Amino acid sequence: MTVVVAAAIVTPGPPARVLAAQRGYPEALAGQWELPGGKVEPGEDDVTALVRECREELGVTIDVLDRVGADLPAVDPSFVLRVWWARIVAGEPHPREHAALRWLAAGELDEVGWLPADRPLVVPLRAGLVDWRG
Repeated sequence: MTVVVAAAIVTPGPPARVLAAQRGYPEALAGQWELPGGKVEPGEDDVTALVRECREELGVTIDVLDRVGADLPAVDPSFVLRVWWARIVAGEPHPREHAALRWLAAGELDEVGWLPADRPLVVPLRAGLVDWRG
């Protein structure tokens, strides 16, 4: 099974906001939104992979915090998605591999079209943002 990790990067606010990234490719996914992240490579643990992916995709260094819920099935049944709360400790995010980035407060999470694998995250993200203590 391939593990894909994603970061729910939060800025404390108020209100607390989470960073969403808009896919630019492939064509079938372009325009849809996701949390930044990617595949765990051989020899990496989830946290190491997530730090690497955010550095590559966004140009930031993150501090990985707690898990957001349990493993989620991805669109491809051979993949599993694991999501972690995180915060930026160095750098400003730039869309190196995405079409756009957007900071979303709890009440704004429904304003973007999430990828199917990320849609189940809206409820726990909303609850986490409302209760965010940083």
